[in-house]
Amino acid sequence: MIEVKNVTKSFDGKTILHGIDATFYTGKTNLIIGQSGSGKTVLMKSLVGLVKPEEGQILYDGRDLLKMNTDQVKELRKEIGMLFQGSALFDSETVLGNVMFPLIMFTKMTQAEMRDRALFCLERVNLKGADSKYPSEISGGMQKRVAIARAIALNPKYLFCDEPNSGLDPKTSIVIDELLSDITHEYNITTIINTHDMNSVLGIGENIVFIRKGYREWVGDKDKIYTTANEALSEFVFATDLFQKVKDYITETAHR
Repeated sequence: MIEVKNVTKSFDGKTILHGIDATFYTGKTNLIIGQSGSGKTVLMKSLVGLVKPEEGQILYDGRDLLKMNTDQVKELRKEIGMLFQGSALFDSETVLGNVMFPLIMFTKMTQAEMRDRALFCLERVNLKGADSKYPSEISGGMQKRVAIARAIALNPKYLFCDEPNSGLDPKTSIVIDELLSDITHEYNITTIINTHDMNSVLGIGENIVFIRKGYREWVGDKDKIYTTANEALSEFVFATDLFQKVKDYITETAHR
C-alpha cells in the first residue's frame, strides 16, 4: 500500500499539487485520472521520487520516501516496476535482452537464472517464442507486453504504469488492461496507472483518484462513477456520446 498525505508541490512559485491525500491499495488496480495540466503526472513523478514535494508524506507500507537517504531510495527502487508510456525498449537488444536488463542491473543471478526468469515473464505475458526477436520486428501491442514482462522481472511490490495504452488500438488496449489487472491480483502488487483512457477507467478501475487543477477532486471505483454527483468528473469521463449513452442506460436501469 502507498499512502499520500498532504503532498504539495510547486514549480517557479506556482503550486501544482495542493495538499493531495490518497491511498493506493495492494492487490488493486489504482488509477490516477485527470485532464492535461491537472497535476496527475507530477503526482506520479512524486510517487516514484523523480520530483520532491515541499510538504507531505509518501508512505510505502509505512516507509516515508521523502525521508529516505540515497541508499534507502535505491533499495526501495528494487521493489518498483515501471511501465513507460512509449514502452522504452532498447532497440539494439532482443526481447529477451530487454527483459533481462533489470535482472543484470539489480541482481546477482547467474546468466542461466536470469534467462529462466526472463523467459518465465515473457510466457506470463503470452510472448513465448518471441525472445529472439527485436522490438522493431514486433507490433506495438507486443512491445507493450515485453515492457510489462520487464517491469515484473524483479517481482516488484509496486508497479507504476504511465499511459500504458498510449498509441494502441482499442482491442489491444483491452488486452493490456486485462493483463495488468491479472498480474496485479495474481502477484498482489500495488499497481498505479496514470491514464487518459476511459475504457481503462470503466474496465479495471478498482480505486480511482481524480485530480483536478492540482486538487484531489474525487475518489471511488468504476461502479461509483456512473452515479457520481461530481459534475467535473462526470464531464471528464463521459465527454463522448458513447460513454454518456452507457451512463444514461445504467442510470435508467438502476431506477427501474
